[in-house]
Amino acid sequence: MNAPTGTAESYWIRSTEQTAYPPVTEDLDADVAVIGGGIAGLAAAWEIARTGRSVTVLEADRIVGGTTGYTTAKVSAQHTLVYDSLRSSFDAGTARDYARSQQDAVEHLARTAAELDIECELERAPSYTYVTGEKRTATVRAEVAAAVEAGLPATLVTETGLPFPVAAAIRVDDQVQFHPRKYLIGLAGHLIRSGGTIFERTRVVGLDEGDPCRLTTERGATVRARDVVVATHYPVFDRALLFTRLQPRRELAVAGPLAAGADPGGMYITPEENTRSVRTAPYGDGRRLLIVTGEHMRPGTASTADGFERLAGWARTHFPVDSLDYHWGAQDNTTSDGIPYIGRFHPGTRHVYVSTGFGGWGMTHAVMGGRLLAAELAGEPLPWARIYDPRRLHPKVEAGTLLKSGLEVGRHLVGDRLAPGTFVDTAADLPPGSGAVMRRSGRRCAVYRDTDGELHTVSAVCTHLGCVVAFNDAETSWDCPCHGSRFDIDGKILEGPATEPLEQIDPAGG
Repeated sequence: MNAPTGTAESYWIRSTEQTAYPPVTEDLDADVAVIGGGIAGLAAAWEIARTGRSVTVLEADRIVGGTTGYTTAKVSAQHTLVYDSLRSSFDAGTARDYARSQQDAVEHLARTAAELDIECELERAPSYTYVTGEKRTATVRAEVAAAVEAGLPATLVTETGLPFPVAAAIRVDDQVQFHPRKYLIGLAGHLIRSGGTIFERTRVVGLDEGDPCRLTTERGATVRARDVVVATHYPVFDRALLFTRLQPRRELAVAGPLAAGADPGGMYITPEENTRSVRTAPYGDGRRLLIVTGEHMRPGTASTADGFERLAGWARTHFPVDSLDYHWGAQDNTTSDGIPYIGRFHPGTRHVYVSTGFGGWGMTHAVMGGRLLAAELAGEPLPWARIYDPRRLHPKVEAGTLLKSGLEVGRHLVGDRLAPGTFVDTAADLPPGSGAVMRRSGRRCAVYRDTDGELHTVSAVCTHLGCVVAFNDAETSWDCPCHGSRFDIDGKILEGPATEPLEQIDPAGG
C-alpha cells in the first residue's frame, strides 16, 4: 500500500483565502437562523434574505470549509441513473418534478452568479453517465427514455470526449461546473451587504422549538428566531429520527494538472468500478485540473489509503497526468428512498426546517433547496415541494434500505465492542503515523502515535449514539461507522452529527 501523493487538501480550499467571521458572543435575535455554513445553509440564507427577512448563519467552524469545500462542484440535473429509478419506484410525475426542480437549480445558480457578478470560474458543459460494459447498455437506454419523459433534453450517445471507449452514455447538454468556494464566499459577502449576519466558530448544541425558537451555542449565547433551518449536512438534532433514514458515504478524490488538449470536455460519472466521476477546472497557464472521484465507502469501514491508491492508479491509467497534486475525501448522506429531505423537520414542528440527504449531488440539491425553503417560509410552496417533504413515508420503497442500514448500525454498535481484531494490546505496538483502538482499564481507547512518537489518546466511543470509532489511515481521523461522525486525533469534531468531542484520556501507561 502506497501513501497518497500530493497535498492532502481540497483544491477549492487551497485556492481561496480563509474566511474570518466572528463567533457569537452575546444573545441575539433574527427572523430566521440557519445552522450550517455550507452551500445548503448559505443558499437558503440568501434566498430567504431576498424575501425581506433578517437572517443569521451559524457555522461550527469556517463557512464553506466542510463537505462543500470538498465537492467536485458539478451542478447538473443529470444524476447518474436516477430517472428510471424514480419512475419505477414512484411514478412519472415524481420523475418530472425532480427533473424540473433540478434544471431550475442549474439555471438559477448561473443566473445568480451573473446578476451578482461573482467570478467563480463558471462554465457550461455537457453531463454524461456512461458504462463501458455491453451488459449495462440496456440500463442506460432505460435511463435516457425516463429522463426524456421527465422533460430533460437527454440523448443516447456512444461517443464521448473520454480517452477510452464507452458502450453507451446518457448526455444532457448545457449543465454547469464552477468553483464552489469562490461562488459561496461571494454570495456570503452579498448576504452581509444585504443586512444578514454570519457567525463562525459557533457550534449550536441545543434547540428549543418554542415561539420563538431558541438556539443554545457552545459558548453559552442564545439565538432567538421565529424560524430555524438545520443545514448541517447530517442533522445535529435527532428528534425527527432522520438518523435511521440517512446512510453516510465517504468518497475520495484525486486531482492533478492536465494539458488543455487532453480535456475530455464534459462532466462524467459511471456506476461501474465503485463509481468514477471526472471533470476538469481552469488551472492557469492554459492547463486544466483533472478531478477524479470515486471509491466510496461507509465511514470507518474500509482503508482510505487503499481507496486513494486505486483511484490514483485509475487516473494515471486513463489520463496523461504527470502528477496528482491534491487528494481529499468528501462525505454525503443518502436517504432511504433516494430523494433529499428538504422542508419541515418533523410532523410536529411549525418553525424548524431541514435540508439534507443529497446523495452525492449536493450542489444542485442545495441551490434547489434554498429556493424551496424560501418559498415555503413565504407561504408560497413550489410545485415540486411535495416530493422533498421530510415527513413523507414510502414503506415499500424504503423497507430494504432501512433494514440493511439498521443491520449495519447494529452490527457496529454491538459487534465492534466484541471483535478482538478491533484492538491492539498496548500503544507500544503502534508504529509512528498509525492509530488503533485498544482496551485500557476496561475502557475502549482510540490511540494515535504521531510521526514524532507522541501518543494522542481519546475515548473510542462516539458521542452521538455510542458506536466505536475506527481509524482513517489516509485522512488521520477517527470515523464512526454508524452515522458518519468524524473526529481528529485529539477528539475535535470534524463531521457531525456528533455535537460533543471525544473525551481526552491521559496517554500515560501506554
